Amino acid sequence: MSNPYRGKRAIERGGRRTVLVFCGLLLLVLAAAALGHYIQSRRAAQPSAPVGNFQPSQAGSGSAQDTDPVQADPPPPKLPRYDFTQPAPERAAVDNSYFDDAAFVGDSRTDGFMLYSGVGTGKGFTSNGLSIFKLAEKKALTIDGKDYTLLEALELGQYGKVYLCLGVNELGIYKDDAFYESYCQAIELIRQAQPNAIIYIQGLIPVNEGEIVNYNGNKYKLSNEHLRVYNDLMRRAAEEKQVVYLDLYAAFADENGELPQGSSRDGVHLGKESCIRWLEYLKTHTVEYDDLYPNGPPKAEPVQPAEPDNTTADGSVPG
Repeated sequence: MSNPYRGKRAIERGGRRTVLVFCGLLLLVLAAAALGHYIQSRRAAQPSAPVGNFQPSQAGSGSAQDTDPVQADPPPPKLPRYDFTQPAPERAAVDNSYFDDAAFVGDSRTDGFMLYSGVGTGKGFTSNGLSIFKLAEKKALTIDGKDYTLLEALELGQYGKVYLCLGVNELGIYKDDAFYESYCQAIELIRQAQPNAIIYIQGLIPVNEGEIVNYNGNKYKLSNEHLRVYNDLMRRAAEEKQVVYLDLYAAFADENGELPQGSSRDGVHLGKESCIRWLEYLKTHTVEYDDLYPNGPPKAEPVQPAEPDNTTADGSVPG
């Protein structure tokens, strides 16, 4: 015979267990909800995490919570613009190979430089007695049976540097304005012939007036006073046309502003030691093309034909 009391107790125990399980589950749900709310509130209080290497910028945000901006690499320092108002500054010496693609345009002084300096390279375009007034018209060179001016001959090849040195043969001619205009014209014609070349204008090395008098009585009236005037005009032409001026006068002049005694056989043409010294100056006064023209060279300007030079006494130094 069954016991009704025992069955009732079993039912009561089962009901209490169910209630306890339900309450436990309810507590877990509430706890999970509370934890989720806590995590969300913490995330809302934090700035967004950066993606990859991106760093948020403070520029324009106005928020005190933004992180510091990344400091960009500073731009490379700009090279100082070449100062065409000054002669080329001294720098470390190059070797003679620097002149492999050089053209030396000048008179008998340049001819002596090519012979005695030891440069051993480059090409000389020289004519004894040549003046800047005749540079564009005198057929001074014969190549393969054809006569050329020095500028026409210059067009037959390609050169990275052109060294121009003319002026001694014009010292006895007092046409300063024409001298300046002729130098400006020569620079433009060289630029047309060699648009990618560095053009060096070589200031005149002084003469020794006493030795000239002893040699020929100074019949061509050469003087350092007028030579300095010409150097100033050449420097001015170099500045206007944006080419390099080389102050060879300062490198050679003694305390009296003359070529030192014994540097020349006749007061004008340089001996071997002076030619070597000339080369050493050129080797320590070079300029890179990109330093001169970081944005490209000046455009060559049209050249107006020069008026005919009817000078009969051209001041040329014999030989």
